Amino acid sequence: MNKKLLHTTLKYYVLFSLIVMLSAAPLFFYITQLLYLHETDEALLLQKEEFELLFAPQLKDKDVAVWNKWNRDIKIVKVQKIISGDTLFSHSFYNNLDKENEPYRVLNAPVTINNKPYLFTARINLVDNKDFIVSILMVFTIIILILLIGLFIITRKLSITLWKPFYDTLKQIEKFEIDKSSNPKLAENSIEEFNRLNLAINKLIERNTRIYKSQKEFIENAAHELQTPIAIFKGKLETLMQRDDVTEEQFDILDKLNDTTTRLNRLNKNLLLLSKIESKHYNIPEKVLFNKVITNQLDFFNEQALSKNISINTDLEADTFVQTNMFLSEILISNLFLNAINHNVVSGSINVVLRENSLVFSNTGISKSLVTDKLFERFSKVNPSSKGNGLGLSIIKKIVENNNWEIIYSYKDKLHIFEIRF
Repeated sequence: MNKKLLHTTLKYYVLFSLIVMLSAAPLFFYITQLLYLHETDEALLLQKEEFELLFAPQLKDKDVAVWNKWNRDIKIVKVQKIISGDTLFSHSFYNNLDKENEPYRVLNAPVTINNKPYLFTARINLVDNKDFIVSILMVFTIIILILLIGLFIITRKLSITLWKPFYDTLKQIEKFEIDKSSNPKLAENSIEEFNRLNLAINKLIERNTRIYKSQKEFIENAAHELQTPIAIFKGKLETLMQRDDVTEEQFDILDKLNDTTTRLNRLNKNLLLLSKIESKHYNIPEKVLFNKVITNQLDFFNEQALSKNISINTDLEADTFVQTNMFLSEILISNLFLNAINHNVVSGSINVVLRENSLVFSNTGISKSLVTDKLFERFSKVNPSSKGNGLGLSIIKKIVENNNWEIIYSYKDKLHIFEIRF
């Protein structure tokens, strides 16, 4: 399934943000803990300096017990000898009120009172690691949510604004059809890359439209100019075939030439017809009684089908009016019948079903589905040995498109089905 550019871009932004934030969380915890312990250690050392400066000179040996009684977190313990230096460490103490162990940062430092060695012990309550981690996780969760929501809103709004010229261009290109007279109008905008894209598309459309019109005019002019010489050539051949002095061998040659000329004449007329359909020559719709159009051609095609012993069965809904061109509707039915007969098998069948919103031609034929990729392309033949010119289905497709209908091919129950939806 194809993804939108906005969603793809936003997905990578979100993934990158999540990776950065999740990687930063443990690093942030580690650095914050180090800074916290460092500040706690400095506070403990400051307490020691204050004690040595303000209290130690005034204390007497008898005052130590009183000091320890009234100071919960700073104790003075008499020792036999002076310890080597300050010691900082973490330790847990039981809290009688909360009935649990709590983490503390402890300082053991040597002090002198009345020229006697004492141990100065101070402690500061630390935040529990679990509480610390939970707090950091909560903060980071809130930051990630704010970041993701912000990224989504900003990216969406920016993308809608910045990519608007691109989507405008895309809409016009999607609506563009080379056989229509109107070309897309791609306006300039403030973004250089989109201006370059629009300029390249405009040049491409102009070049291809010019080539298409040139080819269409050539085909139309060539087909029109060929009509007269083909008709003259065919007339001369028929005159020669009617002469009494023509031998049997010469008659066979003339007959084959006449068949080839007939095919050439039919090809020429079909090309001219396609050119006129594309140039909207038959774009004046009228109410056409479709079941009558089919009925009028049944006798002729029943005779055509006799050569292969093909039966034609019809189920036509009465009074089925369709808004289209009368001439094109006759060409459409004629080509559908010809296609069903030419690609049928001996003793096969053709079924024609007409309803208010659809026309279905189904026929027997080769026992496999046709390749649909090039089925309606010009000069595309299912059977290379066929005497057709490969324009029948192309004309059908063009008439269907001209009327804004839809044609669907399918193979079911050993029948090739062409359904036209009005």
